[in-house]
Amino acid sequence: MARVTTRSPDDGAVVRARLADARLYLCTDAREEAGDLTDFLHAALAGGVDVVQLRDKTLDVARELELQATVARVAAEHGALWAVNDRADVASLAGAPVVHMGQDDLPTTAVRTLLGDGPALGRSTHSREQAAAAEADPGVDYFCVGPLWATPTKPGRAAVGLDLLREVAGTRPTTPWFAIGGIDAERLDAVLDAGAERVVVVRAITRAPDPERAARELRERVAERAGA
Repeated sequence: MARVTTRSPDDGAVVRARLADARLYLCTDAREEAGDLTDFLHAALAGGVDVVQLRDKTLDVARELELQATVARVAAEHGALWAVNDRADVASLAGAPVVHMGQDDLPTTAVRTLLGDGPALGRSTHSREQAAAAEADPGVDYFCVGPLWATPTKPGRAAVGLDLLREVAGTRPTTPWFAIGGIDAERLDAVLDAGAERVVVVRAITRAPDPERAARELRERVAERAGA
């Protein structure tokens, strides 16, 4: 099976630099019921989403690869990054520039064995110790801290709250990191006050009546506070 995209030897460095500059990361399901994934992606990315990840556990591999091709194409049109969640095999076949792993997914060494050093690797963290481990791991290119609030996208995962966010921010990580979990326009100021300079959102954009406007407002607020 042919890859969706191809990568040059310099792509990894470019992707990592762009992750460092990223402020708004969107996770979305496949929007199969609405059938509007392409239009939705165009709207959200036009609004300023820097990284988009298709995360939908209901998809079989064939359908996911088909939709990852759509994500790749739309992201390229907007100059955005795109990420594959959990599946190193899908990331390899799709030629994804970014792959994200949870704490219970493949360890860094296994991901690098399968994918090499090209793709940027993200890791979910839910405690100060896990965040410190991600920061210390030379194979991890960014990490996420959360979920800050309980969210239906992560059933059974306890909220970690803003205190953990403050603790992680206080360690001044050199690895780019994102706050995640239940973040919306109403909660954003509290997240930024706690020290975050990058955020991952889901429903704040996927449920918005105007995804482009919602994305633009979120990104502008984060960038303004981060001085970007």
